[in-house]
Amino acid sequence: MKRYFIFLGIIMFSFMFNLFGQPKSSVKSPAWSYNLNIYEVNLRQFTPSGTIKEFRTHLPRLKEMGVGILWFMPIHPIGEKNRKGTLGSYYSVKDYFAVDPAYGTMDEFKALVKEIQSMGMYVILDWVANHTAWDHPLTITNPEFFTRDSLGNKMPPVPDWSDVVDLNFDKKEVWKYMYNALEFWVREVNVDGYRCDVAAMVPFEFWDEARKRLDKIKPVFMLAEAEEPKHHIKAFDMSYSWEMHHLWAKIYREEKKASDIVAELKKEKKKFPKNAFRMRFTTNHDENSWNGTEFEKFGDGAKTFAVVGATIPGMFLIYTGQESANKKRLDFFEKDAVKWGNFVSQDFYSRLNSLKKENKALWNGEKGGEFINVNNSSPDKILSFIRKKDNNKILVIANLSKEKKDVSFQDKNYSGTYTDAFSGEKINLTKEESLQLTPWSYKVLISR
Repeated sequence: MKRYFIFLGIIMFSFMFNLFGQPKSSVKSPAWSYNLNIYEVNLRQFTPSGTIKEFRTHLPRLKEMGVGILWFMPIHPIGEKNRKGTLGSYYSVKDYFAVDPAYGTMDEFKALVKEIQSMGMYVILDWVANHTAWDHPLTITNPEFFTRDSLGNKMPPVPDWSDVVDLNFDKKEVWKYMYNALEFWVREVNVDGYRCDVAAMVPFEFWDEARKRLDKIKPVFMLAEAEEPKHHIKAFDMSYSWEMHHLWAKIYREEKKASDIVAELKKEKKKFPKNAFRMRFTTNHDENSWNGTEFEKFGDGAKTFAVVGATIPGMFLIYTGQESANKKRLDFFEKDAVKWGNFVSQDFYSRLNSLKKENKALWNGEKGGEFINVNNSSPDKILSFIRKKDNNKILVIANLSKEKKDVSFQDKNYSGTYTDAFSGEKINLTKEESLQLTPWSYKVLISR
């Protein structure tokens, strides 16, 4: 029944969108969120011990890298009944009000949040509202909270998620319980918001009310693991952009063209509210573990697509290990620590982060510059665009192919004097000038 009403809500919203056009949003994003990036922390795999204490040693490095928002994958105790693997899934929550002892104590996590915020960064928690572990105390104290199959047995949300049991959001008491838990971490631990797991499997109205309640405590930042525009109307600042991610993979496989990115951005602009943040990513915990590393999916184009993701409208995600060019799929249910090495890609991501922080053209939501396509002689292979805000202008040129390309530009927006964001070289471009681009090369050019 829960999924029927969610599906019906999506259908009705799509109808209203087609009737009235771009939806309006009442969400007021925190003032601090407009020029930040986001970094996903897989605490279990971050260090050999996987503890809060050892993770803290990385904070100065993350600060130096320009990280803005730290998203922690679930830190709660993990269920043992029907557990997958030795350690189980982070998303099988046994206690919403506790920290898994494998990571440390509640006091240690509170101190970690305080330290992160003192360094000018922010903390959001991964929140699993849709389901619990099979041995969560609620399964005994409140069995009516859970969805039943035709035989009256508790059931997982989908068959493959056999280690978790579905919460029944037809029961308003479930809503009250979950609001209380969400409020606890904001009020008592001072976290800055949430990344909400499988947000589309929970009623829109639940999230709308949750945002209202949390904002009464402090302005929060909310990320939906979903890409329904309706989530942005009252509840969420940011949503996933899987369609863009999958498009990039198809471009790498030569199934799609660079110009399809322009078309996708036009579609997004019509579909989502103006103040909606879209999260761009070349990988995350799900993609890495289940679908392949960024190098499996994008090969020599991994950095190129990261540049695109960090400069088109949206907020770019960095996942644990990317700054060391992690080339392995991290095991989801076992201990499988990142081998950090010499942080070979840290300077690259630091530069992308600083561009976002310093240049208003790249800010998030309605505070950033519009995407302006720059016409070029090879639109199937070359993406070229400008973003402008006030006196800030950035020209991005990316060769999204394995071919060397000579490309020319017949566009008045192209010419000007720029500084290369990565080399610092001064470049003067005229409308008649052509560029030679090596495979998967990119230029991020700044004009002020």
